[in-house]
Amino acid sequence: QVQLVESGGGLVQPGGSLTLSCAASGSDVSIEAMQWYRWAPGSQRELVTRISGDGYTWYDNSVKGRFTISGDVTKGAVYLQMGSLKPQDTAAYYCGARTLKGYYFGQGTQVTVSS
Repeated sequence: QVQLVESGGGLVQPGGSLTLSCAASGSDVSIEAMQWYRWAPGSQRELVTRISGDGYTWYDNSVKGRFTISGDVTKGAVYLQMGSLKPQDTAAYYCGARTLKGYYFGQGTQVTVSS
């Protein structure tokens, strides 16, 4: 089992910045990659960005150039730096981890972009 805990969400004005953190803990399960998802009311859960153990990153077009994922996948610690935030970025953000035993998800942290 892998437990994931997100933190750093909150209320921010449009154009502002926020950094989310995700920390993994649990039994000796090797994490191969980690992701950030978001889920807004009335929408489907969407993959925002991911990072693999070799440092490869991928971003959804909606956040490319504004969000940056970083961290150490092997230690289960990743961060999401979010800049130039827009109201449409408002959602619950979830951390995910891919392991040989399957996928694990955190409980999420709310990000609200509003003036």
